[in-house]
Amino acid sequence: MTDTSVLYESRDGIALITLNRPAQRNAINTTLSDQFRAAIERFETNPDLRVAVIAANGPVFCAGMDLKAFVAGEGDAILFGPGGLAGMVARPRRKPVIAAVDGAALAGGFEIVLACDMVVAGESATFGLPEARIGLVAGAGGALRLGARMPRVVANEMLLTGTPIGAARAMELGLLNRCVASGKALEAALELAAQIAANAPLSLEASLHLANLAEQRAEAAFWEENNCHLARLAASDDASEGIGAFIEKRAPRWSGS
Repeated sequence: MTDTSVLYESRDGIALITLNRPAQRNAINTTLSDQFRAAIERFETNPDLRVAVIAANGPVFCAGMDLKAFVAGEGDAILFGPGGLAGMVARPRRKPVIAAVDGAALAGGFEIVLACDMVVAGESATFGLPEARIGLVAGAGGALRLGARMPRVVANEMLLTGTPIGAARAMELGLLNRCVASGKALEAALELAAQIAANAPLSLEASLHLANLAEQRAEAAFWEENNCHLARLAASDDASEGIGAFIEKRAPRWSGS
C-alpha cells in the first residue's frame, strides 16, 4: 500500500495540502517531508493555482518532528533536506499559503505555521515551541521568526520555557488572521483562499513578494548560523537524552554537552 502521509487536491485555483499521519499526530518523518516538498513544488509550478491551504487530518495539526524517526537516523533528512523541515520552511515561494489549524501545532508543526503567509485557527488550537525541553532548538524557522511576529519578550518566554499558547492569545498577539469555532478552521481558510484566488495572479505574486521582502532578506542572512546551531544541538548528548526521556516518559538528566 502506498504511504500517503500527505494528501493533495486542487479546486478552483486553490491547492489543498493535508498532513495525513493522524495516528502519529502528523509528526514529520522523511516520508512526510518528501511528500510535502513534492506537494509544495506541484502547487508552485501549476499556473492554474493561486493559493494553497495547509490542513491536517486528526485531532492534532502537527506535533513536529517524529522523534522516533530522529532516533532511527532520519534527523538530517528531516531537518536539512531541500527546503528545510517538511521541505517548505526555508523554501522560497511565489504564491501565498494559508495554514488551517485545528488542534495542537507544536515544535516543527508551529514552524510550518510560521512559514505560512496567513493563519486561520480553531478556538481550541494551541501553538508552542517546546524544543528546549528535549535539548534542541526551534531551528526550522521558529527561533528566527517568532520574535518578528510578536513582542520579543513574549517570544523569548515561549522559546525558553516551551510553554504553548492558545488560539485566543495567538490572535491577540497578531499570529492569526481568523480565530473560528473549533473544527471550522479549514472551512474558514478555504473561504479566505477563494477571495485570494479570484484576484490577478501577477498582482498576488508581486504583492506577496513586496510584503515579505524585508523579512526574507533578514532571514537569508541568518539561516546559515541557525543551521549551525541546529546541527550542533541535534548531535549533542543532551538532545539524545532529552528525546530519550520524552519517549520513555521520564525527566531528562542534562549534562550540558
